[in-house]
Amino acid sequence: MNRICAISLLLVLLAEGCTSSKNNTVAANTSAVQTVDVVRVVSQPLSIEVKLPAELQPYEVVAIFSKVSGFVEKISVDRGSHVKSGQLMALLSAPELASRRAEAQSQAQAAESQLAGARAKLAADQSTYEKLKSASQTPGVVAGNDLLLAEKTAEADQSQVKALERSAEAAKQALQAVTATEQYLRITAPFDGIVTERNVHPGALVGSSQNMPLLRVETLQRLRLVVPVPEIYIGAVPEGTKVAFTVPAYPDATFSGTIARISHSVDVKTRTMPVELEVSNPGGRLTPGTFADVRWPVRRPSPTLFVPTACVGTNLERTFVIRVRDGKTEWVDVKAGAISGKLTEVFGDLKPADEVAARGTDELAPGTKVNSRHAQNP
Repeated sequence: MNRICAISLLLVLLAEGCTSSKNNTVAANTSAVQTVDVVRVVSQPLSIEVKLPAELQPYEVVAIFSKVSGFVEKISVDRGSHVKSGQLMALLSAPELASRRAEAQSQAQAAESQLAGARAKLAADQSTYEKLKSASQTPGVVAGNDLLLAEKTAEADQSQVKALERSAEAAKQALQAVTATEQYLRITAPFDGIVTERNVHPGALVGSSQNMPLLRVETLQRLRLVVPVPEIYIGAVPEGTKVAFTVPAYPDATFSGTIARISHSVDVKTRTMPVELEVSNPGGRLTPGTFADVRWPVRRPSPTLFVPTACVGTNLERTFVIRVRDGKTEWVDVKAGAISGKLTEVFGDLKPADEVAARGTDELAPGTKVNSRHAQNP
């Protein structure tokens, strides 16, 4: 009897132990479901400004070399001189050009004289032929051989005149070429601008083979602002858009330029695309060669998706956000775009109003059961 009671008591104790263990396991599983703050994916237009470095360049710049060899007789400008288009800046002297012009002029006059003599002879022989031809109408007055000889003489004279006309024209062209070359002795400004470089002085020998320019002239009233725009920012900014910029020389002033030329080609080394802004500089306040900070506008042709920046997680393999759906987490690969305040633009398999974890971290593995708690979007 005592043995039966002991066995019954042991079975009761085992049953109570199993029930207690099961209850503890359920309680542990319930406490393992963590609560995660989530925010909603929003769709909105992108309209921000980013600061980009740029460089002011002259709209036109030319290095002036001498086209002929000669000595600098006079130079009337120096570094910093303002010049007008066509203004004489330097005068060269080349005595050999004067002798070449005199020789060409003499040859041209000689060719014209020979041409005049040939034309006079042609007129005389042509007249003789016409008279003989008229007289030959009466039989026996003019021999047939005399008439033929007069005709051939007139034809030869005509050929001689044509040849001398070509020679005279060639001599005339040679004279014009020498005269045009002499014009190169006068070095004039190609456009309105400022002289930024001077490398010669009176008496210096210059020539077309020199590597160093005599002068360098740049425009000052009109400038180019060249901006290397990263490829992520080159979309949806049309020509004609006004863009603000600043320069170190005037830190308290803001200038503006208009997008005038887009290269439409990305540099494979820097992954940037050169864009030119046209800048009006009537007072000459801005200086070519100056660096500038441009407030570049970033736009998208249509609204895009944004999440708080903290939602975007990265590791060695991927960039992701953690979407919470039906109480479970799932990683969604995304590509981060522009940053607008506290929000980051994302591209991936997401939709507006999707709920994502407020903090993207690989500590929250895919498939984890969670309780969602809505947090406020920045």
